[in-house]
Amino acid sequence: MAKAADSAKRPARTSVWLEGRALRNGAGRRSDQPSGLDRERITEATVRLLDEEGLAKFSMRRLAADLNVTAMSVYWYVDTKDDLLELALDAAAGEMDLPDVDTVTPDGWRETLRELAEEYRRLLVRHAWVSPLVGNFLNIGPNWLRFTLTVQDVVRKTGLPAKKQTGALSAVFQFVYGFGTVQGHYLARCAAAGLTPGEYFTEAMAVVRDHPDVEKTLHSAADMMEARGGATVEEMWELDFTVALDLLIAGIEATLKPGP
Repeated sequence: MAKAADSAKRPARTSVWLEGRALRNGAGRRSDQPSGLDRERITEATVRLLDEEGLAKFSMRRLAADLNVTAMSVYWYVDTKDDLLELALDAAAGEMDLPDVDTVTPDGWRETLRELAEEYRRLLVRHAWVSPLVGNFLNIGPNWLRFTLTVQDVVRKTGLPAKKQTGALSAVFQFVYGFGTVQGHYLARCAAAGLTPGEYFTEAMAVVRDHPDVEKTLHSAADMMEARGGATVEEMWELDFTVALDLLIAGIEATLKPGP
């Protein structure tokens, strides 16, 4: 009962983008705060540190040291570490190059959907820390909202009935989320080990082939992997991603066809 009571006292986390918290940029800052420090610079440094060191090692103290300020200086611009992570998450989303949906022809939704899927995948691969944060926050910053609205507009152009549009959106972009997350985390492991993706794959396969339980699984998949092709890990990723996305788009097309 005590735990339930404690939980009731703690409001659920909402978002830095609500209640005006994201609008603050050091208002009321003391004159002895370091010059040249603002929320944009803090957010840029956060993104860079997350890329270089990963989410697990990130801290306000580490960020302050990188900026050559005190930790308290950072708190003039954000209330919490979560607020800062949410700002960084939206800044990363701003890197996606989004199409102008108004110019998409009725038959152009397929290519536009592929473009959006590729942009989202590249974001997840480029910033391995994005995928775990996407699941932690509401993702209602301006850049995420722009991406979401663009995706929704493209799905509407497919001609699917409204009741099926969110399902189509989920099928495509939850697939991309999973694929991009696995690829991004794989590359992060390679970097931590000081190996290229190909070197990491070769060393890992050499070890697991000697394990009887894993070897059986690899042997059963050998013919599929050979038929798939791909001389490098990167090529295998591209082939798998393209085929999977083509199948999802074909599924949307099949749904559009009238029944017998």
